Amino acid sequence: MVQRQFPNPRELAQLMRFKTPTANPTDRRLEKALTIADLRDIAKRRTPKAPFDYTEGAAEGELSLQRARQAFQDVEFHPSILRNVPVVDTTREVLGGTSALPFGIAPTGFTRLMQTEGEIAGAGAAGAAGIPFTLSTLGTTSIEDVKAANPNGRNWFQLYVMRDREISYELTRRAAAAGFDTIFFTVDTPVAGARLRDKRNGFSIPPQLTPGTIINAIPRPAWWINFLTTPPLEFASLSTTGGTVGELLDSAMDPTISFDDLEIIRSMWPGKIVVKGVQNVEDSKKLADLGVDGIVLSNHGGRQLDRAPIPFHLLPHVVREVGSDLEVHVDTGIMNGADIVASVALGARFTLIGRAYLYGLMAGGRRGVDKTISILKGEVERTMKLLEVASLDELGPQHVTQLTRMQPVARPIAAAAELAAAARPTTVRANRSTAAKASNANAPAAKAPAAAKPAARKPAAKPGPKA
Repeated sequence: MVQRQFPNPRELAQLMRFKTPTANPTDRRLEKALTIADLRDIAKRRTPKAPFDYTEGAAEGELSLQRARQAFQDVEFHPSILRNVPVVDTTREVLGGTSALPFGIAPTGFTRLMQTEGEIAGAGAAGAAGIPFTLSTLGTTSIEDVKAANPNGRNWFQLYVMRDREISYELTRRAAAAGFDTIFFTVDTPVAGARLRDKRNGFSIPPQLTPGTIINAIPRPAWWINFLTTPPLEFASLSTTGGTVGELLDSAMDPTISFDDLEIIRSMWPGKIVVKGVQNVEDSKKLADLGVDGIVLSNHGGRQLDRAPIPFHLLPHVVREVGSDLEVHVDTGIMNGADIVASVALGARFTLIGRAYLYGLMAGGRRGVDKTISILKGEVERTMKLLEVASLDELGPQHVTQLTRMQPVARPIAAAAELAAAARPTTVRANRSTAAKASNANAPAAKAPAAAKPAARKPAAKPGPKA
């Protein structure tokens, strides 16, 4: 029988501890966010559909993005025990400098469309956290203003090669003059990917007031007030606007970009040079032979070629081939500190966050970006402690198994299919006209293609002269 009694007022008073209410509504929202997914939910409520979908979406069926995120979810960790790890060291030497955490902020275009503080919030938060910030060629804040927002931190610049090469050259010179220490030469955007959400939403730069956008703006007045009462969007590389993002990219980018362009930029740039958008082992080896400082394994957040390779799956293969010759970084799909830890364990020197940063920005401006970094920092530290590793250098492949849902077709089967296709006759239709039959009868037989010889790996080249 349970003995009952009247509550003791003193004991009851000890239980009644009320937290002081948070007066600021932004702080109140952010306090409730425990994960990047929570920040995303806040961002979706506060941001109009078109800019939110621009951030959230990817190309065509969005398979590349889905697969990249699934790859991180399909990770099995292997923790050690009884290692006595009360604290962990998350600092990382990357591209000649130090980062307090093994991740930095990736370049994102049109950032002030997501929230009016834009790159200023990102650069300021990165500087405060001791991590690098990367400004996009298509950023909505100038190189010089980013430097002013992050005067003592590490600023990197992501460069597109434009149709008008002089635009790219001038941006390179300005970034060098402003003290940016690394340039990300981006190679995965010869043309714009088919970003269908933008087309369906009629998303343009700058946003247009239509009946649909006005209706969508009614529950989100703060975004429109900020947009309409702050300085107009300006782009460092676009002299004209008005059209979808894809149309603007297609008018600015150049599909004739080549290794010659890389060498030209390399000769102009005094700092570190990293090639962003690498998606296979052979290109990684060639870039190592050319002596670049690093590569970023990336499919552009799934926003370019749908069904592109999964960077996280590609990572250990590339590291095995070139990891001793240059730094290998990775992005696309990172939404948790555990994703970052898994990447480092498989050989990534560094990682970059894009959407996770933008969700924080849309959720609360600068404070939201601070929250993003804080969430990921806590997840990195907790994962390392649970694995019982004291530093990033102690992480290794023994800590991670990549569980795979998609297996490539076995090579012998694929080779047999290629041989069958090559041997298939080209004149097999039964309903052709008599004239067509006669024409084909008189045509010479096609020669079988000669087997391609494997390309020899070039000897390592010394870095070219730097301005």
